[in-house]
Amino acid sequence: MEDCVFCKIISGEIPSTKVYKDEVVTAFLDLSQATPGHTLVVPNKHVKDIFAYDTDLAAAVFSRIPKIARAVRASNKDIKGLNILNNNGKVAYQSVFHSHIHLVPRYTDNDGFSMSFTDNSDKHSTEELNQIAANISNNITESD
Repeated sequence: MEDCVFCKIISGEIPSTKVYKDEVVTAFLDLSQATPGHTLVVPNKHVKDIFAYDTDLAAAVFSRIPKIARAVRASNKDIKGLNILNNNGKVAYQSVFHSHIHLVPRYTDNDGFSMSFTDNSDKHSTEELNQIAANISNNITESD
């Protein structure tokens, strides 16, 4: 895609700090560095988001995540954990519309990265949860 910053990084048109590249993915340090070692894993094929993956691409991309995550962890003895994030759509904080997976190393509970969720467990009855689950289940297809 012509105007895609990640496609330009993959092709070498824009410099990046690459940590891994093969025929399926390119992994490079995120410029924001939420924590030191924050790495993006990007499919070399331009796909907008998770909804654009086919089964083969998903298997190929996601099968590489553990290997790259292990390398990130091994790169610094102070890394105690790792968040794996994938934002899809503007409302979900996707800012570059080329699918990418964030590997965010965690050093301590207060290392500058946080995730917070509102606990809504008391807002939905069992019946409502069962209906939500049924709606999702009914939309899973074998072709996906």
